[in-house]
Amino acid sequence: METHKPVSYFFALLVMALFLVSCNRRAEKPKNQQIVTDLGKMDEQVGDNIKSALSFAKENQNSIDDSIHFRLINVVNSYYDQQGFAPAWSSKQKWNPLADSLFSFIRQSEYYGLFPNDYQLAHLQSLKNKLSADSLKRRDAVLWSRADLLLTDAFMHLIRDLKQGRLQPDSLSLNKDSAIANDFFVAKLKELVSTNNFSTLIASVQPTHRGYWELQKSIRSFTDSMDRKQYTRLNYPYKKNDAKDSAYFIKMLQQRLYESGYFTFNSPMPDSTQLQAAIKKYQAKKNFKVDGKISTALVRSLNTNDLEKFNRVAITMDKYKQLPPKMPVQYIWVNIPGYYLWVINSDTIALESKTIIGKPETRTPLLTGEISDMITYPTWTVPTSIIAKQYLPKLKNNPNYLSRIGLQLVNGKGQVISGSDVNWSKYTKGIPYKVVQNSGDNNSLGVIKFNFNNPYAVYLHDTNQRYLFKNAARALSHGCVRVQEWEKLAFYIARNDSIKSKRPDSLKYTTDSIRNWIAAKERHRIDVKEHIPLFIRYFTCEGRNGKLLFYEDIYNEDKGLREKYFAKK
Repeated sequence: METHKPVSYFFALLVMALFLVSCNRRAEKPKNQQIVTDLGKMDEQVGDNIKSALSFAKENQNSIDDSIHFRLINVVNSYYDQQGFAPAWSSKQKWNPLADSLFSFIRQSEYYGLFPNDYQLAHLQSLKNKLSADSLKRRDAVLWSRADLLLTDAFMHLIRDLKQGRLQPDSLSLNKDSAIANDFFVAKLKELVSTNNFSTLIASVQPTHRGYWELQKSIRSFTDSMDRKQYTRLNYPYKKNDAKDSAYFIKMLQQRLYESGYFTFNSPMPDSTQLQAAIKKYQAKKNFKVDGKISTALVRSLNTNDLEKFNRVAITMDKYKQLPPKMPVQYIWVNIPGYYLWVINSDTIALESKTIIGKPETRTPLLTGEISDMITYPTWTVPTSIIAKQYLPKLKNNPNYLSRIGLQLVNGKGQVISGSDVNWSKYTKGIPYKVVQNSGDNNSLGVIKFNFNNPYAVYLHDTNQRYLFKNAARALSHGCVRVQEWEKLAFYIARNDSIKSKRPDSLKYTTDSIRNWIAAKERHRIDVKEHIPLFIRYFTCEGRNGKLLFYEDIYNEDKGLREKYFAKK
């Protein structure tokens, strides 16, 4: 018996076949040229080419060909889709004024800590030259469409870098081609087209932080006179007892000194006398101790050139973009490489102090917190990391080592015990005791400490080694921040509590009581009613009085960021 399949069955097969064909249909490769003779149809043809180029690029790794690659294709496509694929930067064979503004900004983007080539400047300039110089090419809709697409992609890329920087690829939605990101970028380009105010829009997406704009104002004079020569970068120290690695370093050192004119030859390898002579020339020029020896300071100086400095400017400007969009009216700012603390009030420095920060092996961590309380004549509980690294090996040789240096061993019940009663040999990574230093003039925390909640058990404090503040390089602590002007900071916090308190008479302390407690060497815990925000950051350069000021990259943090994000710059 013959079975007739229903018509609906064949219809479903037909729909499925059409669906599969449409899914497998590839976007056609964009045209290489399209000469338009009717000027009135130019924008329509440019729009058609924009649409086809985007369709092709989305299927071909965001590229039209080997020379045109989109950085933010989903954002670019979203903008043109909403605009019916009409060109944004030109009309009827003429550039819009906004295109000239964008070209100019990209060329001068170094003034904002950016790299012009990140925004395809060379390719854009080539297209602009072709369209400006050749009347036939000026009638080519393909060239106009490609220029429009690249300008839009460059604009979106610029806005992203100006707003959030390049150091946080996974933290903000703007880093992803999400719907939220698309809406933000598209809205900015629409705003630009409607207002025609390029400089206002560019300023609106950047940080409002005072330090950022001080830095931005100082860049121009630096970049205008910048030595753009690429110098050999030295990696030091090299592997000890490795003749091959040592020889390679010497060769690179010779190359670097040759580039600056301290060697008259680059081949063959120099002997020790020739190498020392070249190093001495460099040391004398830089006002170093002239001893002809290789050192970390020597290598650091050789690696410090204008291009490296510009990278640090770019990194620092991006770090400002990681701060809250709006900073508190009042806060404490600690810049680790600058060795200083500022109290900022209404964008003005109300108090300034030198600081001592952590050694490279015991770094001061980057933190955001709030000063919650102060303690006069504090005790010091030694961090477990210090106990394990510094004290435990010595306790195994001398059980009474702690008492000899003025520290107490405290058990879980709060009882002071003798080191000689402990079998130190069974401990390798830590001990089940606290190590405490009593309060007093010899206490490592000095006479006051400023607490803020953080997972690293660090704080701001005075020190019993105040003479160290005279040193230029002050990476000397175990991680806490020692404050030279501790008394001024304590009094500022007290006055702030008094001013902002609804009932000043209810406060349990004043500047006078702090002064009296310290004079009497009394231990008091002082609750701070108006918590003051604290930012501990790592900025190796800043702008002051229109000039760039650089600090040593003491933790090599900027070096790591440069290698990760700007290695090819």
